[in-house]
Amino acid sequence: MTAPNRNTLWGRAIAAELARSGVERVCVSPGSRSTPLTVAVDDHEELETVSALDERSAAFFALGRARRTGEVTPLICTSGTAAANYHPAVVEASQARVPLLVLSADRPPELRDSGANQTIDQEKLFGDTVRWYRDLPEPAPRERALRSLRTDVCRAVSAAEGTPAGPVHLNAPFRKPLEPTPVEGDVPTDLSRLAAAGREESTPFVGVTSGEPQLDDRDLRKLAETLTVDRGLLVVGPADPPGLDPEAVMAFAHATGFPILADPLSGLRFGGHTRVAPVIGGYDAFVDTEVTAEWPDPEVVVRLGASPTSKPLRKYLAGVDADQFVVDPAGEWREAEFTATDLVVADPDRLCGRLAEVVRGGGSADWRGRWESAADAHGSVIDDAGDRHYEGGIVADVVSGLPDPATLVVSNSMPVRDLDRFGAPATKSITALGNRGASGIDGVVSTALGAGHGTSDDVTLVIGDLAFYHDLNGLLAVGRAEVDATVVVINNDGGGIFHRLPIEDFEPPFTRQFKTPHGLDFEPAGELYGLGFSRVESREEFREVYSEATESEGSEIIEVVVDAEESHAIRDELQAETVARLTE
Repeated sequence: MTAPNRNTLWGRAIAAELARSGVERVCVSPGSRSTPLTVAVDDHEELETVSALDERSAAFFALGRARRTGEVTPLICTSGTAAANYHPAVVEASQARVPLLVLSADRPPELRDSGANQTIDQEKLFGDTVRWYRDLPEPAPRERALRSLRTDVCRAVSAAEGTPAGPVHLNAPFRKPLEPTPVEGDVPTDLSRLAAAGREESTPFVGVTSGEPQLDDRDLRKLAETLTVDRGLLVVGPADPPGLDPEAVMAFAHATGFPILADPLSGLRFGGHTRVAPVIGGYDAFVDTEVTAEWPDPEVVVRLGASPTSKPLRKYLAGVDADQFVVDPAGEWREAEFTATDLVVADPDRLCGRLAEVVRGGGSADWRGRWESAADAHGSVIDDAGDRHYEGGIVADVVSGLPDPATLVVSNSMPVRDLDRFGAPATKSITALGNRGASGIDGVVSTALGAGHGTSDDVTLVIGDLAFYHDLNGLLAVGRAEVDATVVVINNDGGGIFHRLPIEDFEPPFTRQFKTPHGLDFEPAGELYGLGFSRVESREEFREVYSEATESEGSEIIEVVVDAEESHAIRDELQAETVARLTE
């Protein structure tokens, strides 16, 4: 490999090792100091680049793509505040175990702490949030330095996609010239092929083989004996990318007879497996103390994934007298009520598959029937509500109207809760995603379009008006990254979730400081980014417009105007009716 200067050589080595480590796409934000990296990935024939003008949006786009695919999409930015704009997405990636690789360009080391323009302290910029950090050495056309660089890039990709997956930060300082300008004598002609070009046949410089943590046979049999009970529950929270294996989890459920309380982001709420397994949804409405006070406690609970979205479910689990096994391949604690009795460090798919072979249970049919009947009662209450116009009804209509297959991205704060309560299990192949690591409302548009970039599915985003406002510039990816999506904006003119909090009773400052009505007209957003736009004010109208949007080419914004107070009142009314039917 020849190169006009050392910076170009350095950038090419990084690009080559990214590609050889399995990277296919790189998200680039324009900037000067990152020129050697940008030119290298743009020139590499095996790397596709996505240009994102705003680093904050770029990071969430890469996060969304990784969340959908389970594979890292590296980020490249210039020096200064550019990398700092990645921070919200880095936090989410860390909390939600999404692979993310930040490649930040930097000024030469001697300019740090000198007052030099666009120079900040980028060393360990993200603190302990990243899985691994490396301040790369300055480009040096030496054998050992190039071998070290190639090793670092391979390690970075592996760390980002490891157990637990998460963000990794490589900080790369460069001196001028940043462009591929020839510099005589800058790159020696006698560099070995290994240092200059890496290994042959697209082989990464360092191959990483990762094993799966598992129980030994003795501990497996002991756990299987504990799970041989009449009343057990399998609680599956939001899944880590790339998701759980439904076949392994269903085999476990059949062997134990446990009902599956499947979070909408678990990967198990929707799919063909719901035909043959007791997958329960809507529990957010009926694990009320008025209902469960008359139920026997489960004897054992097995928990997979992150903490469930549903607060009522979390509180229910905190109050039952049962052995609770939290299964986590990284051995981390993901149960904030601190009532679980055991931490099982094992790969959940493999554990479920092995347990299915040794458990001799079957569970109580009456116990399963109790949960299924409660879910059916909740479903009938929703059906009886008909076309009443409320936020949860819109989310239910989206689930019913989604194509098959489809990717559904839901925002915090109310959309994900409404999907949990009103998104009934379905046989459609729906991949439901959300940013529940840190549960912020920033970057959600970009996350959804990043997810859309990683799949051929139809993509729908359900988002509140404030979250939409937070990330309007993310819509630029529709054109620049050529992503089609249907964006359903539930507009209740402010922070509707605050109606769920006690502060609602304090006026002032509730309206001015918490609900914060904005009065924005979102139609110009469609015009600005070249998207279709519709505004609807009824369920019937929404279903018609949404159906047309999913069947047509191009992207569409559908603004659904709702009243926040009325929506919450209907939500509470429907829950009260569910409880009444289950306790009468």
